[in-house]
Amino acid sequence: MDWTALRLSLELAGWTVLVLLPLGILIARELAWRPMRARPWLEALVALPLVLPPTVLGYYLLSAFGGATWLGSAYEALFDRSLAFSFQGLVFASMIFNLPFAVQPMQRAFESIPREVREAAWVSGLSPRRTFWRIELPLAWPGIVSSAVLTVAHTVGEFGVVLMMGGNIPGETRTISIAIYDRVQAFDDRAAAAMSALLLAFSLVAIAIVYVITGRRARA
Repeated sequence: MDWTALRLSLELAGWTVLVLLPLGILIARELAWRPMRARPWLEALVALPLVLPPTVLGYYLLSAFGGATWLGSAYEALFDRSLAFSFQGLVFASMIFNLPFAVQPMQRAFESIPREVREAAWVSGLSPRRTFWRIELPLAWPGIVSSAVLTVAHTVGEFGVVLMMGGNIPGETRTISIAIYDRVQAFDDRAAAAMSALLLAFSLVAIAIVYVITGRRARA
């Protein structure tokens, strides 16, 4: 078992959820409630990582974050290190390839809140900000928790984008999915099987949690 790779994967998942979840809430609320003609295109853009091959997405991210681009050059000038092939670059990439897993469950949760509930809160004297904290978030919490769980599970298991964007640097960008690939290439079937079984169990538990949450919401 490559514990360093597992720790790195969990750390990457934690940072991704910490940064992406607040941003996902804002995007999900806008897509759920704000009328806009470009909504189908925006929803398609959010869902694009679901259907785009990971190597293609990884190629575009590497091209965008590389040292030859303005984004990569600006980051390197500010922090004196490259964004590509670094843990920070993996966090940026993880935010993008996890966007649909973070946004879509929360969007469905916000869409399920009747407009009359928010209007009743406003009539009762609650400001939009207090309505958000006291009414909207408590009602949308199953979607928010589902988004967090799916984002963590997907981040831990992602391979293609991580390999393209981060490479295979021990202790820096070698996640557990890449460690499994390395063990298979080295014909170390025992280690590969152990790590694969861990990811299988982790993914099964994550999906079960999502179904439990959505099942309770449906019954309520």
